[in-house]
Amino acid sequence: MTTPPTPLLELRDVCKSFGATDVLTDISLRVHPGEVLCLLGDNGAGKSTLIKILSGVHQPTTGSIEANGGEVVFRSPRDASAHGIATVHQFGGTFPLMTIGRSFFVGAEPTKWRGPFRRFDRKFAGGIAVHEMQSLGITRVTDGDRLVGGLSGGERQALAIARAVYFGAKLLILDEPTAALGVKEAAHVLRIIMQARQKGIAVVLVTHHVTHAMTVGDHFAVLIRGALAADFRKGERSREEITDLMAGGEAMAELEAEIESYQLAEMPDSEKKEVQL
Repeated sequence: MTTPPTPLLELRDVCKSFGATDVLTDISLRVHPGEVLCLLGDNGAGKSTLIKILSGVHQPTTGSIEANGGEVVFRSPRDASAHGIATVHQFGGTFPLMTIGRSFFVGAEPTKWRGPFRRFDRKFAGGIAVHEMQSLGITRVTDGDRLVGGLSGGERQALAIARAVYFGAKLLILDEPTAALGVKEAAHVLRIIMQARQKGIAVVLVTHHVTHAMTVGDHFAVLIRGALAADFRKGERSREEITDLMAGGEAMAELEAEIESYQLAEMPDSEKKEVQL
């Protein structure tokens, strides 16, 4: 019998409460290297709280987190970063008034010269940033001195992902990376996610866009009101089943029945007979 690979990250019965309000209940998930886990759910399902726990912003009320087979406690985003976890938020966490090179190295600025003459190495930073972005297919960016504010939404996402990969991320958490993008830019971000997977990087893709999730996902988890409603692999559920789950299937069925009955009540008697037949 083949021994299953050790997960890069594992949540065991994680719960999170804020005062008397239970936000997450008994969440157990595994993330493996070279795998895309799609975290799906409607607004208020608990996705944001869960990724904040993964990235060290919040700590679980109960339950545990394991990284590479050993239990860990993330008391801050710095702790999560030390374990190779990088979070990229919807707009890339970039700085519009910074150059591409400076934004790429913010907090880890390369310098030249020494002592009081030490200066930010603009040329080196810009060259590395452009090279890393072009390696992800962003060939339109050729100048590291260009302001980040002049980049498109997809290019900003690429900059943030390239930065995370360059600094050794083993797990990328992408929070709604395609939500504000057009079709072409969203497709490019999905291509970048697949490239990261091919490099052996684990990706947690938080999205409400089922089509995007099914394009790149290997493993899917659906949250409803803070609980894990479904946990399945690629090919085990259809797009319609996933959409129905996210919408809260029974509630949608009730709404459809209510709308049909309302429409029927508004019809003339002659049309009602035809529908009923």
